[in-house]
Amino acid sequence: MAVYFDAHNHLQDAWLQPVRTQVWKDLGTIPLRAAVVNGTAESDWGHVATLAEANEWSDPAGSMRFAVVPSYGLHPWQVGNRSAEWQKALRERVHGNVRAGIGEIGLDRWMLDRAPPGDPRLGGLRRALLEEQLEVFTWQLELATELNRPATIHCIDAWGALAQALRDTPPPRRGFLLHAYGGSIEMAREFAALGAYFSFNGYFLGDPQRAKRNVFQQLPADRILVETDAPAMPLPEARRKFTLPGLAEGNVINHPANIVAVYAGLAEVRGEPVESLAVQIEENFRRLFL
Repeated sequence: MAVYFDAHNHLQDAWLQPVRTQVWKDLGTIPLRAAVVNGTAESDWGHVATLAEANEWSDPAGSMRFAVVPSYGLHPWQVGNRSAEWQKALRERVHGNVRAGIGEIGLDRWMLDRAPPGDPRLGGLRRALLEEQLEVFTWQLELATELNRPATIHCIDAWGALAQALRDTPPPRRGFLLHAYGGSIEMAREFAALGAYFSFNGYFLGDPQRAKRNVFQQLPADRILVETDAPAMPLPEARRKFTLPGLAEGNVINHPANIVAVYAGLAEVRGEPVESLAVQIEENFRRLFL
């Protein structure tokens, strides 16, 4: 039987708070073995730490227990609202857990050039220009490299700038994750040479995302991971195995237990059984995050 590893989600998110009991119950039935839970702002790092403490990885060799692997970072959307003490606070969080990664960090031109003016997810945020994002991203990447912790990277509409930043600042020896990778196969080859892993998101199973599926069809098996990004990036309706009631800010809430459907979808894309894919994903997950 396949076991599942979610390389990127936000289980601490307020959207999941009213249904957390049901979510945890459903995750236990899959079974989910481990999930990397990403903080995105100083205000949610404590919530991630609490989840990690309550769901520790007790037996990485064979336990069926669901574990939270914490990751702490300043997301590009949050760069403009950081405090004067953010670097000290981030360093303390990472030092507080030997498994903690750095993330979600990255670069985002979408919020500057293409985001709808009234997008509620960006409400109240100062949208930092790319130069400021780069400064904050580089510091966080340097911290990941210094401590050899896995870095989880968000990138939208800024692939060239990200590639240059990774050339200029050596990433951690263990590698880094490009979550919900949406770049080209040509850029993926360059990123892989720098140590990248690439996570497939269930949102890519929708008809308009054919180009992204084609990229994941070609990526080397030893660099692929699977993610939900829950509660964001819902799968196409017909693919959802688990649902949650209501909407949050007008958006469908993605149930993290849909990781099973993401694995199934990626297996279709790559033309292989879910069982063999799951074995490879577990190996990749352990290599990068554990």
